[in-house]
Amino acid sequence: ALSGELNNFSVLNFKLASVFCHNALIAFENISLNNEIEEAQWEMVYLLGGAVETRSKETGNHIKRVAELSELLALTIGLDQKTAEFIKWASPLHDIGKIAIPDSILNKPGKLDPGEWEVMQTHAEEGYKMLCNSNKQVIRLASLIALDHHEHWNGAGYPKGKKADEISIEGRITAVADVFDALCSKRCYKQAWEHEDAFTYMQECSGSQFDPQLIDALLSSRESVLDIYNRYRD
Repeated sequence: ALSGELNNFSVLNFKLASVFCHNALIAFENISLNNEIEEAQWEMVYLLGGAVETRSKETGNHIKRVAELSELLALTIGLDQKTAEFIKWASPLHDIGKIAIPDSILNKPGKLDPGEWEVMQTHAEEGYKMLCNSNKQVIRLASLIALDHHEHWNGAGYPKGKKADEISIEGRITAVADVFDALCSKRCYKQAWEHEDAFTYMQECSGSQFDPQLIDALLSSRESVLDIYNRYRD
């Protein structure tokens, strides 16, 4: 039954999703680089990321918090301002590949079975494929983030089983921001965690799931992190 559902999905819905992404990327290609247009690019990223959040019944503030947290982490570990800004612009598209995941899996309230989990994992590579052909730096960066944000520092993640510095720094940064915010947010399968519980969990996963340097950056920036949550409440 799951196989039949996926086949039906791929015939129509995936084509529609691909057309949507293609048209959005064309809009990027037609934009000149100046301050006014940079704001338009940022808005377009939010719209694309927001389309995914709407399907997965998450709030638009999730992608805003992930963007802000990603920029904060990038600056805290010493990346330059421009690089941090590009990561901020690109990180909201980390889950764009979820457009290719059936609603029955994306919004399942309980634990996914092995077959469903295998399908869910495909969103990383699907997101990469949707974005990787752009010649715009922010979109190429977003494609790399989409591919890498579920890789683990110890090599136990997906889709490629990359480890440590094999994982792009942008992917490692977004992974920390995304998981921290997921823990602190209500989902169809869980209640929101308290921030301190989330900080503790992230620290426990330092060196296994997450880059230790980035966890140190997260923990040393508690006040700035909490300020982001005060500014972007659900």
